[in-house]
Amino acid sequence: MAIDLKDYIASIPDFPTKGILFRDVTPILENGPAFQEAVRQLTDYAKSVNADMIAGPESRGFIFGCPVAISLGVGFAVVRKPGKLPRETISCKYDLEYGSNELFMNKDSIKPGQRVVIIDDLLATGGTAKATAQMVEQMGGVVAGCAFVIELDGLPGRETLKDYDVFRIMNLSDH
Repeated sequence: MAIDLKDYIASIPDFPTKGILFRDVTPILENGPAFQEAVRQLTDYAKSVNADMIAGPESRGFIFGCPVAISLGVGFAVVRKPGKLPRETISCKYDLEYGSNELFMNKDSIKPGQRVVIIDDLLATGGTAKATAQMVEQMGGVVAGCAFVIELDGLPGRETLKDYDVFRIMNLSDH
């Protein structure tokens, strides 16, 4: 029997701020077969675009991206918030659906010419993935694609990432 991953998404109103409907993927993580299915779909996509490196922003990008990297036998480049990486880094500022932030990567985590797939749990405005893509390209990598468990309809994420191939397992309303 096929698993419908939409059955494993919790919707939390007014989190983290009033007016936001937070789409929580932790029920997927808490169910072995659902988690395995999400990772399988993300892995199939990464394989289809010939990824030889996975990059994921903390923390849910780590959770979904690391098993994909292991499955493909490729490396995983961490994308962190300020103050988390001890080596020399590069950074990029970006806007979120409900604020702004800055992301960092180790300056040598991507090699020139590497085909990188950026994996995260959710595509909303696209700011996190776009900032990650800009850092990958700054290091000489090629963004082979961006993959998400959820894409929120009604938000500009896909438009923000219009220069990249975008895969999502499911789409949901932003309200």
